[in-house]
Amino acid sequence: MNDQTTPNTTAGSVNDTTIEGASPQSTDQAGNVGNDATTTGEAMSGLTDKERVAIAALSYEQARDQLIHVVQTLEAGGLNLDQSMRQWELGEALATRAQGLLDQVRSKLDAAQAQQQSTADTAGTQSNLD
Repeated sequence: MNDQTTPNTTAGSVNDTTIEGASPQSTDQAGNVGNDATTTGEAMSGLTDKERVAIAALSYEQARDQLIHVVQTLEAGGLNLDQSMRQWELGEALATRAQGLLDQVRSKLDAAQAQQQSTADTAGTQSNLD
């Protein structure tokens, strides 16, 4: 058995049931390599609602770590077209989640800087006493 047919059990990976059916590869009883979602037909329709909800609940660090794992899985090769597309869709969803969280932080920082600038502009004036 080679490394490509062994399910990944690394902590924090997409195989940890955080996102069900998103494991990159598994081996059935006959020794065929496949994606669990491929056998249930989910790979053809993209991510499930349950997977999307799970991704939406991830912290930035979790989304980033799982995205890294997806990229490594794709770069390693050995996936069939359906498995590759599934990993791509998962990666896109994880990247969108991570970027959304970064955008939220950027908005908060921008608002805090604007507030700080506004306070600095009125420091030492009568308007800051109102």
